[in-house]
Amino acid sequence: MFYNVLLEDQFMWNTPLLLGLMGIAVLYVLAATRLADIKMYHKQPLFFFFSLGLLYLTIGSPLTVISHLSFSLHMIQMSIIYFIVPPLFLLGIPSHLFHRKISMVNKISKWFFTPKISLIVFAVLFLMYHLPAVLNVFSQNPIVHNGYIYLLLVLSFSMWWPIVSPDLKQRLCEGRKQRYAFLSGVLLMPACLLFVFSAFIDGANNPFLTQITSHLCIPSQSISLTILPPPFNTNYDQATAGFIMLGIHKAALMATTRLGAKATETQGEKQNSFH
Repeated sequence: MFYNVLLEDQFMWNTPLLLGLMGIAVLYVLAATRLADIKMYHKQPLFFFFSLGLLYLTIGSPLTVISHLSFSLHMIQMSIIYFIVPPLFLLGIPSHLFHRKISMVNKISKWFFTPKISLIVFAVLFLMYHLPAVLNVFSQNPIVHNGYIYLLLVLSFSMWWPIVSPDLKQRLCEGRKQRYAFLSGVLLMPACLLFVFSAFIDGANNPFLTQITSHLCIPSQSISLTILPPPFNTNYDQATAGFIMLGIHKAALMATTRLGAKATETQGEKQNSFH
């Protein structure tokens, strides 16, 4: 049954997205090897390629639809897209390359990347995304849903900018970074608690699961039991989803802060060696 579902039209790989990400990877290799003198087995290229791979798996593979079959799987997908992919992507851009050949991006970033505003807007939109009424609209309008997802992705890059920006001058100092991380956790807390509270009150139907099963012309309960047995799509699943997001967000902040600090030290040593 599971393999039959994967063969349906909506469980397809996103080829245009794959080609686009491959193009970004090729441009990165050319720029890094020719302009920044970085080997592809170094940490930064590995971070960059890993972020592209994770992004494709979470929004361009059949796992995208599978993640809509349960609340907890959905929150894992959202957490990977917004809390793991952006910091890895930014950590993968060498500071030396950023200053040499991306000066225009640097100028745009000073206008566009307003981290606190982006963080607030992201938190509000992310909370709205998981409201039952909004989810029902998205389940019936795939184009609007995809546009909303990509808007949140752009905002998430801006949100992570002051922690792991390729421009070391735009990174926050340790004290301000901790305060910013605390603010991030507070603002994202309502979206996590929404799942927990709804689980204890009366639960909520999964509109994406309803839409998928209607296209497959099989009962919702049938596919849920075959692919994802209990406690998926139960009150426990919803409560778990909220705690999963909190945990991944906290872990991502801690790991990114450490990786960013190490990257800053390494790049500082390289810059000193040039002088």
